[in-house]
Amino acid sequence: MHYVSTRATSASAARNPANFCDILLGGLAPDGGLYLPAEYPQVTTAELDAWRTLSYADLAFEILRKFATDIPDADLKAITTRTYTPAVYCNARAGESAAEITPLRVLEDGRKGKLILQALSNGPTLAFKDMAMQLLGNLFEYALAKNDDALNIFGATSGDTGSAAEYAMRGKRGVRVFMLSPHERMSAFQTAQMFSLQDPNIFNIAVKGNFDECQDLVKAVSNDLTFKARQKIGTVNSINWARVVAQVVYYFRGYLSATTSSDQKVSFTVPSGNFGNICAGHIARMMGLPIDKLVAATNENDVLDEFFRTGVYRVRKASETFHTSSPSMDISKASNFERFVYDLVGRDAERTHALFRKVDTHGGFDLSGKPGSDGDEFKQVARFGFASGRSTHNDRLDTIRDVADDYDITIDTHTADGIKVAREHMAPRVPMIVLETALAAKFNETILEALGTDAERPAGFEDIETLPQRYVVMSADVDQMKAYIADHTGL
Repeated sequence: MHYVSTRATSASAARNPANFCDILLGGLAPDGGLYLPAEYPQVTTAELDAWRTLSYADLAFEILRKFATDIPDADLKAITTRTYTPAVYCNARAGESAAEITPLRVLEDGRKGKLILQALSNGPTLAFKDMAMQLLGNLFEYALAKNDDALNIFGATSGDTGSAAEYAMRGKRGVRVFMLSPHERMSAFQTAQMFSLQDPNIFNIAVKGNFDECQDLVKAVSNDLTFKARQKIGTVNSINWARVVAQVVYYFRGYLSATTSSDQKVSFTVPSGNFGNICAGHIARMMGLPIDKLVAATNENDVLDEFFRTGVYRVRKASETFHTSSPSMDISKASNFERFVYDLVGRDAERTHALFRKVDTHGGFDLSGKPGSDGDEFKQVARFGFASGRSTHNDRLDTIRDVADDYDITIDTHTADGIKVAREHMAPRVPMIVLETALAAKFNETILEALGTDAERPAGFEDIETLPQRYVVMSADVDQMKAYIADHTGL
């Protein structure tokens, strides 16, 4: 399996074919694009049928071996077996079995259709990011050990990526983590999860700005190829291909658990900010998984909803980016969106590059086909199954109350966005699976507002906000950031 950049010419791709391990430790391609398989591996109906009885670890192995063809099967099997265990994903709630890893719960089954919640937040940091990040930590350690090498991870988080990455990488041989987060814009629980870590290989940096400014810093450092090479910079953000492909697995698990035969279809609704999670669903669909709709659920920062309604991709300025009660989606520039646009425009790398140059110079592009637009590819969106919707703070409060009253489940704010939008896109005879984002305890301020009581906390997290915190506050300055990294790597 070879990989290409979304901005690579056919000639440069032919000269520089990349394997899975070649791109595992990095983020952006040298040309500034994102990596994708040269072609998507296909899954047959016979394979789907055979996979129905597999454990999550074995299913992950079967899917990942189609992408990581340069890792020996025995090594990859050992990694997935070590990663996906009940001991790692042990925060199962009442009525769930930890052995299932990502159990389903039917919320509604009526005239409008079936609404299902897929639990993805039983990992060590109580968020769906653990599903991929725990695997990534083991893959990194495997690759570094083979070459006796080191890696300095540089990433940005709007909430859950940071803690998931740090918990996956703490204590890993040869790995340091430099994680940016928007200063005072995460929930108190999310902040404490990251900043209370005292491991010497973890560095938390609170940036005076919003998430997009943090992400811009990551891209600016990654685009300085000399600095990146000298400091051995890698990334765990969703621009990292290995992380995206690890998320593909739970789409297959959700489908196989919600259906009884492989000629049935399901839809997924995914709370979406940076487009990484739903991009994994797009990849699963391109592999042949029978997905009807992929519904992106946004909060008030609705850049993705605007595109899927109108064909206009319009990045918001920092002053236009809202600080909301589903803060992990407070994003106005969806970093993974380029992967979908590459497929949308027929895998034309030059066209993709031109569109995203316009994002940098003009703040977006218009594919609606209207006079003066940049093209008419928006008419092809339906062929890929995408739809969208938007949720507000009041919607979140109402949905949290409804789900608590009707099903005795306390959901987090992002999952509430997902359920609200999912209800608008349900169809008879096609189950709608909502991907859970996190446990409600991570956003207790809004749970208290909605329900008048605190969210239940798993054991070990009772007083996390009172723990000592270790972090630095910095401006959104690229040179200052580079100097900080260099000072703390010794390279």
